[in-house]
Amino acid sequence: MLRFQDPQYLYLLLLIIVWAAIYVLSCIARKRRLKRFGDPNLLKALMPDASLKRQHLKFGLGLFAATMLILALARPQMGLTVDNEKKQGIEAVIALDISNSMMAEDVAPNRLDCAKQLITSLIDRMDNDKVALVVFAGEAYNQMPMTSDGISASMFLDAINPTMITKQGTAIAEAINLSTKCFSKKDGIGRAIIVITDGEDHEGGAEKAARDAAKQGIRTFVIGVGGSSGAPVPDPANRGKYITNRSGQTVISHLNKDMCRSIAKAGSGAFIYLSNAPSAREQLFAQLDKIKKSDMSSVVYSSYDEQFQWVALLALIALIADAIIMERKNHVLRRLNLFKKRR
Repeated sequence: MLRFQDPQYLYLLLLIIVWAAIYVLSCIARKRRLKRFGDPNLLKALMPDASLKRQHLKFGLGLFAATMLILALARPQMGLTVDNEKKQGIEAVIALDISNSMMAEDVAPNRLDCAKQLITSLIDRMDNDKVALVVFAGEAYNQMPMTSDGISASMFLDAINPTMITKQGTAIAEAINLSTKCFSKKDGIGRAIIVITDGEDHEGGAEKAARDAAKQGIRTFVIGVGGSSGAPVPDPANRGKYITNRSGQTVISHLNKDMCRSIAKAGSGAFIYLSNAPSAREQLFAQLDKIKKSDMSSVVYSSYDEQFQWVALLALIALIADAIIMERKNHVLRRLNLFKKRR
């Protein structure tokens, strides 16, 4: 498979098209001028050393060299470099709350972005583990299947926003039940569900879901996001305004710590309060390190090999050939008869 690392340079190929068009138009104009000057056959006899074929060839070589240099700038890559590696780790599913209340700004910059920052550092740390992403609000969806590819996980994480789920709510139970289905079928692997939420569980059943997961050997950790005093919830339909209730009062979202603790306890895990990111991160790492690690399946890393050097070599060869070939016929090499038909 061929791809370009810096494809923006390919726009320069438009200049090649313009250059070729200008050359063709100039050749047409030159031919017309020569016709006005005299009979073409007579002029050809008067200029025996002139060679249009050489001129066209030199232009073609220059055009080819310029094209190859542009392609080299775009860094063509092709082929695969494959490394197999055995690792020891765990499988973890990160269930992220993306309900509207996660946009509250009682933690900077807001609850959701603060949670994303924690997940990013978690993915960077879990280089020997496999991770899956589940998002939930009033419903739960599998955002990314179990993978050891941290780059892909970061890309999926960046794409997460509250508009992905229209049904509002905080279906923690559904998120936990869905997370249990994301793990592999291999025995003996340590498994964990990491629920990141502000704890406003409007659906119920989360403790039972965590307890059922624990019976399967899956520990559930809950990370609570939000300030102690709560904060208004931004209205996604009206920028700069906040969601109000039926009485017209601004809705204040509070972190439900008690419910978060109950879910974590039922899931044989731990509750971590995300008030200080570095502290919460270290607490979570300490908890995950307690989970038994086991041999994971072979991980295959694929990367593309750079091919620009070969393209640049073609450009160099074309430039050397362009420099060697003269526009006029070479009397020394005339016997080779390279540019005219044999009689």
